Order: sequence, then structure tokens, then C-alpha cells
Amino acid sequence: MVEEQLIPRGIHDERVLQAMATVPRHLFVEDAMQANAYGDFPLPIGKGQTISQPYIVALMTEALQLQGHERILEIGTGSGYQAAVLSRLCERVYTIERLDGLLGRARRMFDKLRYHNIVSRIDDGTRGWLDQAPFDGIIVTAGGPIIPQPLLDQLADPGRMIIPVGDHGVQELQLVIKQDGETTIHLIEQVRFVDLIGAHGWNN
Repeated sequence: MVEEQLIPRGIHDERVLQAMATVPRHLFVEDAMQANAYGDFPLPIGKGQTISQPYIVALMTEALQLQGHERILEIGTGSGYQAAVLSRLCERVYTIERLDGLLGRARRMFDKLRYHNIVSRIDDGTRGWLDQAPFDGIIVTAGGPIIPQPLLDQLADPGRMIIPVGDHGVQELQLVIKQDGETTIHLIEQVRFVDLIGAHGWNN
């Protein structure tokens, strides 16, 4: 996966490549899907959600430019795979999921793998996690029509947020950089994510 999918597409951060090589992706998918876990595509994980394509996980992770000391907020725990990768690269991951069944399975896997620097909760992720803010980085693993204002407010200065923004079908992956009181947005590439549901995303 690392040699054939990530490096040829320009993922070069050695820490990201190492995390992608060591986190057991197959454990975050259903048993019937494990043979395809390392394929170059997303996979369904139930309840209308997916585990992202490995390249997209690596791309979004690399965009945060993690050094190891950061506190990161993830919106959309899903399978738990993205949070697991982040946990190998930063001090602490705070991850929010709106679907209890998915979060329960992810939590069990975090415990099994002893990824003890991941904190999780059930909530509307578009509201962020105010009592733990600010965050050095924020990663949103679902696509919404706008960048939620609470997430912008909870991003530290300096800080980086990676988020898909667009319609229900196609989004633009946006890198938001907050530095010295100014916020800039850089467009990365087109992506397809499940809907970001919540008060500052799409309605149910």
C-alpha cells in the first residue's frame, strides 16, 4: 500500500508513511472486507459510512504537518482508522462521531491496539469540542456545504484544518491555515466524501 499507492502519488512525510505502514487497516473493516482492506479504494463500514481510500487518509494527515506535540480534533470517527493513524503522529486525538454503533466498534479497536491517546465522544461534530479547544489541527472526514464556524473558532493560531467542502456528490478538499490572526484557504483536490451531518453541515 505504502510503496505502490502513497509514495508514487507524492506522499513523502516519513512519519506519515511509517504510521500508514504500521496501523493495521484490515482490523478497522468488517471481516468480509479484510481481503480488500489495503486496496486503492474506500470501503463500506455500515450505516451508510465508509473508510476512506488509503491515499486520501495519508494526504489529509500529511496536510496537518504534525510534529508530535499537537492536539488534534477529528470530526467523523467512522471506523476509527484515521484517528488511529493520527494517534501515532501527535500527542492526543479528540474524535467525534454521531453514530453510536460505529464509535463503539472504533473504541474497542483503540483499546485492543492500546492506542490510549485517543479520546472520543458521541456528538454533533460540526459544533466541535469547545471545552477542549483550541486545537493545533482539525481534520473533517465528511463533506459539508461550508466550513463550520465553530471549527474555525476552535482552531489554534497557528493551526491547520483539512476539510472537504462542496455539494452532496463532489467536494474540494480545502486546507485552512490560521497564522498571525489571518486565515487562508488552499484548494488541494477534488474528493468524494459522505455527508457532514449537523447544525453547521447538512441536515438529516
